[in-house]
Amino acid sequence: MGHEEQLKDIPRIQKVVSVLWPSFLTAGVATILFFTAFDPVDLGMLLGVEQLERLEAYSIGFFLFWMLTSTSCALTCYFRKPCDEFNRGQGHQR
Repeated sequence: MGHEEQLKDIPRIQKVVSVLWPSFLTAGVATILFFTAFDPVDLGMLLGVEQLERLEAYSIGFFLFWMLTSTSCALTCYFRKPCDEFNRGQGHQR
């Protein structure tokens, strides 16, 4: 069974989870490390959002880190496709 056939056998939900789950874990660690070094209240004051509470800042930070890491994971999955498969879809011949 070739690489292309193996990729077609993987269900779409498994592909989505293989991007979202590791990025979720990484975002959690990044949030902990970031807010260990930076106080959300101080960041809010620097950004001009004095009414921002800590829990709101933690939530926003977590979702921003999750978005960043899931984009990174998705791009990694996209770029690991063989070049031949990509070129065939674009109509290029070797």
